[in-house]
Amino acid sequence: MIKETPNPPETDDVSPYESTDSNKLNEAAERALDFHFPSIADIKATPRTPNTLFTVDPDATTETLVVYLVETLASVDVMVHHLVDHLDGGSRNALLGISNSIMLAEITANRVLDNIDVPKPAPHR
Repeated sequence: MIKETPNPPETDDVSPYESTDSNKLNEAAERALDFHFPSIADIKATPRTPNTLFTVDPDATTETLVVYLVETLASVDVMVHHLVDHLDGGSRNALLGISNSIMLAEITANRVLDNIDVPKPAPHR
C-alpha cells in the first residue's frame, strides 16, 4: 500500500535556549505567562483587604446571617425563574442550571439553620 503523504522530514531537536535570540524569546514568553497566569502561591500570598463600603454587622448572630442568606437565595431563584420564561434553548438551560445551584445552596443553608442550637429562653417565674 502506498502512502498518499510522505513522512515528515527528520529534524534535529532544538532547545529554546541554544541561541541568544531564542533565549530572549523564551524569557519574554515566560514573563508574559507569569503576568497573565499567576501561580496559586502568588494569589494566596496577596493579602486580602476587605472593602468597608458594605459591611455586615459584626454583632449579627449566625442564625440571623443564615436566615438572611436563605431569604436572599429564595429571592434570586424567583428572579431567575422569571427570566427563564423569556428564554429558549441553551440560554434557558444555563439559567435553569443556575437555578438548580441556587436551590442546592438554599437547601444547604436551611440545613445549617436546622443544626444551629438556639438557646432556649429561661422559664418565667
